[in-house]
Amino acid sequence: MSSFTPATLAGIAFISTELGYAAAVRPGGRIRIATKYINSAKAHFAGKGMHVDLIKLYGSMELAPLVGLADGIVDLVSSGNTLRANRLEEVEEIMQISSRLVVNQAALKLKRELLQPILDAFAAAITH
Repeated sequence: MSSFTPATLAGIAFISTELGYAAAVRPGGRIRIATKYINSAKAHFAGKGMHVDLIKLYGSMELAPLVGLADGIVDLVSSGNTLRANRLEEVEEIMQISSRLVVNQAALKLKRELLQPILDAFAAAITH
């Protein structure tokens, strides 16, 4: 059984992925983008001087272009397999993202016995 300290907990990355912009390949003017990451998408496209219509959507984002709801999506991209399966191409990476396990230091001290099996399970999962 491993023993975590607050310092080592803060540095464990569980998922490394990116927020990417993907679209069906087609020319056009103003584009409609489906995403649940409205603020990040708005900042990204505004920074590029692009005017886009953002559609807040949850669930299977990659279906939005297929059913004509949007021209592209901003979503988390790991391998790109889901994009390719839905005939979408990643246009660009918006930012790198990683997930972190955060544990309150007081809770770690007071409830270590309860938390340790959970921490060990995370550690085992990321090393395999």
